[in-house]
Amino acid sequence: MKISDLFSIDGKVALVTGGSRGIGEMIAAGFLANGAKVYISSRKADACEATAKRLMDAHGGECIPLPADLSGLEGATALAEALREREHHLDILVNNAGQAWGAPFEEFPEKGWDRVLNVNVKGPFFVIQQLMPLLEAAASADDPALIINIGSIDGLRPPKLQTYSYSPSKAAIHAMTRQLAAEFAPRNVIVNAIAPGPFPTWMLSTGVGGGGDVDNTDWDSLAQTNPRGRVGTPEDIAGLSIFLASRAGAYTVGEIITCDGGVVVG
Repeated sequence: MKISDLFSIDGKVALVTGGSRGIGEMIAAGFLANGAKVYISSRKADACEATAKRLMDAHGGECIPLPADLSGLEGATALAEALREREHHLDILVNNAGQAWGAPFEEFPEKGWDRVLNVNVKGPFFVIQQLMPLLEAAASADDPALIINIGSIDGLRPPKLQTYSYSPSKAAIHAMTRQLAAEFAPRNVIVNAIAPGPFPTWMLSTGVGGGGDVDNTDWDSLAQTNPRGRVGTPEDIAGLSIFLASRAGAYTVGEIITCDGGVVVG
């Protein structure tokens, strides 16, 4: 029962949606550095390809870009078909692709609901549906397939920002995680979710006044509001993801685990 065995993902096949930047890229990097073969997906092909190259340059291994618009069934089906052309099974699926929309209450548009709910809720459902045959293909009682849905602490408590559709979408992915976990555990497919707090990402930068410029956003000011006194790091989110994707997490089912430095409890 060595740590190297409990937390090993060496040789596993993983897919991380929304893997071209932000939390998805952090998780993909952690998987790649620890021996997994990693596929990443994002809507923009050039960004997806550039990130795959950057990750392989940094960590070695094999990172393959599979661009897709995962806002509905069509994109999810195309992604599954592309993966089936390359693999006979899938060990780890991380549903990280996400969208946010911010606007004052009186001006919040209908498309700010449609786009966010499509990408954050409908998309992950159909990705799981279309990839289930690959997930079940090599899954067993001793070595199950693992699904990690990326929710948010904004799905657990009211947000600070005027992102009215984002919080309901993340609460929905938490609820869907529990429902699918109960259904899939007997099929040797384990489903859990991570609810991240503040990480230095493009998405959060646009919400806190950084305009998407991650490197020049004032993360120190945001860190002062966090009980841990900092924002998240790649090690934080990759470490938790590796736990849930390895033998160490195989008896953890249907959980929504915060990774937020104590924001929710603070």
